Amino acid sequence: METLADQFRGFTTVINCMGFVAGPGTQLKITRAVLAAGVPRYFPWQFGVNYDVVGKGSGQPVWDEQYDVRTLLRAQRATEWVIVSTGMFTSFLFEPDFDVVNLSNRTLHALGSWDTQVTVTSPADIGRLTTAIYLHQPRIVNEVVFVAGETTSYRQLADTVERVTQQTFSKAVHTLPALLEQLRTNPDNAMLRYRAAFARGWRVVADGRHGMPATSCRPGHCRLAADRALIYSHRTE
Repeated sequence: METLADQFRGFTTVINCMGFVAGPGTQLKITRAVLAAGVPRYFPWQFGVNYDVVGKGSGQPVWDEQYDVRTLLRAQRATEWVIVSTGMFTSFLFEPDFDVVNLSNRTLHALGSWDTQVTVTSPADIGRLTTAIYLHQPRIVNEVVFVAGETTSYRQLADTVERVTQQTFSKAVHTLPALLEQLRTNPDNAMLRYRAAFARGWRVVADGRHGMPATSCRPGHCRLAADRALIYSHRTE
């Protein structure tokens, strides 16, 4: 960790874009290195669901780690932090391995039920808004900022996909009990863990409750012009 901390020394702000690709433990390691380096301001990799609401025991270990990152940051005062909570990346819905929208196979799967809702934001909008939040004056300090491109149900998603592609897709539901049973026999399957976690219906929420999509940053700071259609957002990545 000391080697990583040495790399961060001298920077006034670190914006963490590592994601989960490096595996469990990475986000805590980076956060501890940032704090050890005395970086004045830190944007951790928290571009996802509201981990304060999800808490521990979500079924997705890297989400549990994200909750621990928040706990670590809140326990100190030397480094200012800003968390940008965005919901799922829109493009992730179209990852074949995630098995929600598979354009090649023309299959659509709901997670939990067709009425389960999910908040999504395109990576491009996440980048634009993170930049706006970073540059805003007066500076945003020690806050969770909620942004969202759109909150949709899997039923609405399926309708949109078929309307835009002008194709008929095969449809099925990955129910939460079925996903949990699959996890019991295959606990190390990362995509299966994601499906089970999202089947619970986690969304971006600005007031600590499920069911309130956020379409802007904190009042008075910045606002997301998210008027593009869901599929269009995906195609313009």
